[in-house]
Amino acid sequence: MSQAIFAAGCFWGVEAAFREIAGVTATTVGYTGGTTANPSYRQVCSGNTGHAEAVQVDFDPAEVSYEQLLDVFWASHDPTTLNRQGWDLGSQYRSAIFFSDPGQQAAATASFLARQETHRKPIVTEITPASAFYPAENYHQQYLEKRGQASCHVGLESDQPVIDDGSNVQGGSSLWQKLSKTGSSKT
Repeated sequence: MSQAIFAAGCFWGVEAAFREIAGVTATTVGYTGGTTANPSYRQVCSGNTGHAEAVQVDFDPAEVSYEQLLDVFWASHDPTTLNRQGWDLGSQYRSAIFFSDPGQQAAATASFLARQETHRKPIVTEITPASAFYPAENYHQQYLEKRGQASCHVGLESDQPVIDDGSNVQGGSSLWQKLSKTGSSKT
């Protein structure tokens, strides 16, 4: 098994997108990239901890590659907005890839450069070494799934459609299902 950590705005929708991928064995939402040990949601929301809302993804590389996870990461948010995704504002909602080894760093950097070619605005995603990851409170884990939703209602860019129309996971309209049907993850 391998592990990846991504921050792409509110962790609820990001987690929902990764949970649907064959080969992903577990997801945990939490906080990373900051200086406060064992922060609470309230502390992270204050913007004073330096942490980002993030998703730790456990995956089987024999079933899904890190590069495929990067495709989902890029497609699940707008990487050109600094410290913001939709209505969520603050450094805790920043776009970041937290790599755990040189292979992940190289893949993330190559992916970043390839994505930049497809965007008019500069990508502001951080690519940084993974640090301590603190799981969020239990009520945040699988938050949308517990409520019968597939993903957050977050629009990417003004010329992009809303990611999800509110259908449930079984309805076939999740981000991962849409990407699988179209065979494309370019934003």
